[in-house]
Amino acid sequence: MSHSLNEIEAMSKRAARGAGLSWGLAEEAAKGTRWLSAFGFPGTELLADLLEMNDQIPSIDVSPVSLRAEVWHAPARRMSPLIAGSALSDCATRLLERGSITMEAVSLPLLSVPFMGGAALRLGVPVAAEWSGARIATDGRQLCVQATPEALQARSAEKLVFSAPAQMTGRREPVMRAEVSEDSWACLGGFAHRTFAPATEESRLRGAGAGLSDND
Repeated sequence: MSHSLNEIEAMSKRAARGAGLSWGLAEEAAKGTRWLSAFGFPGTELLADLLEMNDQIPSIDVSPVSLRAEVWHAPARRMSPLIAGSALSDCATRLLERGSITMEAVSLPLLSVPFMGGAALRLGVPVAAEWSGARIATDGRQLCVQATPEALQARSAEKLVFSAPAQMTGRREPVMRAEVSEDSWACLGGFAHRTFAPATEESRLRGAGAGLSDND
């Protein structure tokens, strides 16, 4: 089924928040899912997979232990691409100074790619990500992809290397609507539903309203 990018972003934000992510990270997850969807990737499927994978797991367990380490890794031995990508964006200047930042055992590595866009815009140079079978580069506005379908769908990247500046070859242009699988949309809807507070007797009475006021 087809959804506008605005619909995809709104659903992704509610789902990420329902899965327990902070408001800030939920917003980043939503923007990243929208960005991937705009370039023809299954953004909602990737986000749904990640939320299920890390459901009930504390964020600290899938976050980089140290951003100054030679190789970033997480306590759970699997790193969230949302948290890793957000940290990469914050460390954009360090990325350019060092030339590369390496991470290990990153789940669903394609989900980390949108954060390269923010880093590229901040640095003013393209940024690339490479893992087994894939190389993706972006200047923040366009995307260059050299990858096998299997690599793009990888559940985990044993090693994920970001580098800057990068070469841009074979550009993709973004679109305004994206095809979304029904299963992923339903999964995100389930997480989003967690953000709705359960009804109480008081809220039901307030909602009914008419005829319950004592102010006459």
